Amino acid sequence: MAESQPTTSGLTYASAGVDVDAGDRAVELMKDAVKATHRQGVVGGVGGFAGLFDVSALAQFRKPYLATSTDGVGTKVAIAQALDIHDTIGFDLVGMVVDDIVVVGAKPLYMTDYIACGRVVPERIADIVRGIASACSTADTALVGGETAEHPGLLGENEYDVAGAATGIVEADELLGPDRVREGDVVIGMASSGIHSNGYSLVRKVINVAGWSLDREVSEFGRTLGEELLEPTKVYAADVLDLARAFPVNGEDGSLGHGVRGFSHVTGGGLAANLARVLPQGLEARIDRSSWEIPAIFRVIGELGKVPQADLERTLNLGVGMVAIVDPSVADAAIAHLNERGVSSWALGVVATANPPAESDVDYVQGAKGVDGGAVRMIGSYA
Repeated sequence: MAESQPTTSGLTYASAGVDVDAGDRAVELMKDAVKATHRQGVVGGVGGFAGLFDVSALAQFRKPYLATSTDGVGTKVAIAQALDIHDTIGFDLVGMVVDDIVVVGAKPLYMTDYIACGRVVPERIADIVRGIASACSTADTALVGGETAEHPGLLGENEYDVAGAATGIVEADELLGPDRVREGDVVIGMASSGIHSNGYSLVRKVINVAGWSLDREVSEFGRTLGEELLEPTKVYAADVLDLARAFPVNGEDGSLGHGVRGFSHVTGGGLAANLARVLPQGLEARIDRSSWEIPAIFRVIGELGKVPQADLERTLNLGVGMVAIVDPSVADAAIAHLNERGVSSWALGVVATANPPAESDVDYVQGAKGVDGGAVRMIGSYA
């Protein structure tokens, strides 16, 4: 076996593909944006080994529950990389994380992020983090820390992936969920800003097979395909929590009130699968497809790829990004409240006693994502 030849100058971390100085420059470029998210409770600045949060103010809670969530953006990052636009992907990350937390009525307190890349380009990393910070500000959530890791040989020089985690808090007796939902409750839909961050493997496959380029002008969108696909995820956190405060789940005597019963964040799996997760056994949500018009991006993807409606419904949000379940007595007021805040909302359907269908019925979803709860029945045709 031949002996390896010694190098003349020796190997360094930089020669292995990791540029520590570039990482330091990235931190300098992003730190002001991160600091701008810091709210009461954040301890220390940027660059510590751990993000710190003072929880002494939480002593006023009667029985606090901590809520946590973690997620990524998925293959949507490939669109950002292809277009070389990196300051919006942060909204996708934050939306996927904090909007899962608010579903149970919890207020997101702080978030951390993780970026893995093939090569640290300081300006690109700073753009990603600025987007994350901006979205955190929208959600009134502090960005208290993060990590950027350079993985040469594992990721291409211009490739990266992002992930994040957040922690929130809610009073135990204000926790939202299936046990609050009653027959007759109204299901309210909140419009999505587009595809959000789920289903891009299907979307990218459709456009690749069709031979469409990202710079293609699409009349239905009024802009290029790439611009449409990169539209940031809407972050609902502040609007959802405001609705819960305006229409509380508990009455003045602590009993179940005439307010918000629960929320569902429409992510991977589509509307029916995610809504079924927050319904109790024995009840089903009957969703009227004719109550909204599917946005152009979903119609184009469906037609271009000849994707069956059932597959579209269990992959993409089809225009509904968040759902609220409310007492029927406040439904109209809740819809008006959301619309006044700029969140386009409408009545999607009602909660009724479950009536299980034949096993082959693709319009009926029950027991989704490992939750043996309620069901969702999709009715009629889209407007």
